[in-house]
Amino acid sequence: MGNLKEIRSSIEEQYKKRMDRPRIVVGLGTCGIAAGGNKVMDAINAEVEKLGLDVDVDFTSCIGMCYAEPVVEMGLPGQASVIYGGVYPDNVSKLIESHLVNKTPVTDMAEIQVTGGAAAYEGIPVMEKSPYYEKQVRSVTSRLGRTNPESIEDYIATGGYAGLEKALSMERQEIVDEVKKSGLRGRGGGGFPTGTKWQFVYDAVGDKKYIVCNADEGDPGAFMDRSVLEGDPHAVMEGMMIAGYAIGADEGVIYCRAEYPLAIRRLNLAIEVAEEMGILGENIMGSGFNFRIRIKAGAGAFVCGEETALLNSIEGKRGMPRVRPPFPAHKGLWQKPTCLNNVETFANIPFIVRNGGDWYASMGTEKSKGSKVFCLTGKINNTGLAEVPMGITLREVVFNIAGGISDGKQFKAVQSGGPSGGCLPAEQLDLPIDYDSLISGGAMMGSGGLVVMDETTCMVDVAKFFLNFTQLESCGKCTPCREGTKRLLEILERICEGKGVPEDIDTLERLAKTIKTSALCALGQTAPNPVLTTLRYFRDEYEAHINDKRCPAGLCSALLTYSIVEDKCVGCGVCIKACPVGAIAGEKKSAHTIDASKCVKCGACVPKCKFDAIVQA
Repeated sequence: MGNLKEIRSSIEEQYKKRMDRPRIVVGLGTCGIAAGGNKVMDAINAEVEKLGLDVDVDFTSCIGMCYAEPVVEMGLPGQASVIYGGVYPDNVSKLIESHLVNKTPVTDMAEIQVTGGAAAYEGIPVMEKSPYYEKQVRSVTSRLGRTNPESIEDYIATGGYAGLEKALSMERQEIVDEVKKSGLRGRGGGGFPTGTKWQFVYDAVGDKKYIVCNADEGDPGAFMDRSVLEGDPHAVMEGMMIAGYAIGADEGVIYCRAEYPLAIRRLNLAIEVAEEMGILGENIMGSGFNFRIRIKAGAGAFVCGEETALLNSIEGKRGMPRVRPPFPAHKGLWQKPTCLNNVETFANIPFIVRNGGDWYASMGTEKSKGSKVFCLTGKINNTGLAEVPMGITLREVVFNIAGGISDGKQFKAVQSGGPSGGCLPAEQLDLPIDYDSLISGGAMMGSGGLVVMDETTCMVDVAKFFLNFTQLESCGKCTPCREGTKRLLEILERICEGKGVPEDIDTLERLAKTIKTSALCALGQTAPNPVLTTLRYFRDEYEAHINDKRCPAGLCSALLTYSIVEDKCVGCGVCIKACPVGAIAGEKKSAHTIDASKCVKCGACVPKCKFDAIVQA
């Protein structure tokens, strides 16, 4: 294929015509499919056929409102499109009849409307002014939920591959300089300046160079990279191609978790159609630049998120970190100079090249430029995906975008940075979200996971959970990580079982600091963070577990005791039936009692009592 401009105008015209037709679009990202999106799609197709409607039915990816899935968008010519949440097969006919036939939106199911310059409906929040999106910026996520991720035409019609076109007309050093100017830092967790890394690989001497995309997203509760790969695979590929042209590489590898089958399928499709159009492969757009991309499915080892372990895995070796130096920029894949960035980093590149480094640097803070995609999970009202400008505070994310704490509970902590991050308390909620501020608080940016906890969360148990994860995922190569994390976990388990001693706190701190300074790779160096931050901000909970043999959150079963308040008990016998071990006894219409020697502290009796007569301490 020649110049992409030759076909872009016709593709854009066709896209505009489609947008000006009656349409229904179903969210079929992993979250939408898990919520029943495929069944909703089947119901929509059946209803459209039954009514004989002239309407386009299509699908898209996750728009970010995972809390509202299954999500369906409906649009009429000349009017704003409405995005509905909680759409199931049994309410599909109601929506279609009201919105498409009678031209009246169902406001009680409407989440937002997208105007795009068209006439807006009354009583439905406009996307950009809605509580969930008002403080967001949509750059990397701009196509998520708005285009068909399996359509290269949709990608091109919305500016796709324009960055590559521009890059192919630039000097290679000029591209690297533009990335430097943008201030983009690696979005995989380390935060290393992307332009500087590219410069290292550009300057490296080698007869072969590689581009590697780290899509081995393994943090519990994280799905940023998965969402981008599922929703905008061409953007990641375009970023890799620009990087390849800039540093002199002709081959790229996407290392993606095998647990992301939808992402892998859409990537494979994107590679196939891009090659067919001459956008990927030999002599791209007639420029003489050659570049190919292949996918390597990871086997689920968390340590392979570390760049050198990932490179070993691609080479067919056990995923274990290498000693550095030499760094991958000089000796990476197959010992050749390698540029390795993560999904979100590459997805930013086309926008930076198209709009310029100064445009990107205008967002964010002095040392943390641009925007960042976060996964919002935990005890919040609005779980989902959000892209926010660097410098926004944790409070704005938790209480504005995420909608605050669910079930009327009190905020307790937010964990940032995955299992390698830290837990920050309420007094740190006004901390800006940027690389340096989060580190100063004891946490880290990480890849972008935010897990929110409420008053029912035991912080000692949280530290134990993440230590259990990192200890299991340790590759075992270095002693500090292999042995140190195991000893930390043993102490935490002992504390949660009511067997802790006062000396344990000092031992935890000393051992955690030793592991941080002596482990081989980032997994071991950051594994103690949850322990250190919970000790820093929630030491009183450790002391309660150790000194008082009490769990303030009422979560650690070994430290709980159940009793029945005599004045409240009416002797109905429901708790006796609920107890699996026969620990509760008593005559009918007389106060019951719990035999502590038999009680296994399962708590099954508590929700069964309608009189709040069973208490735990």
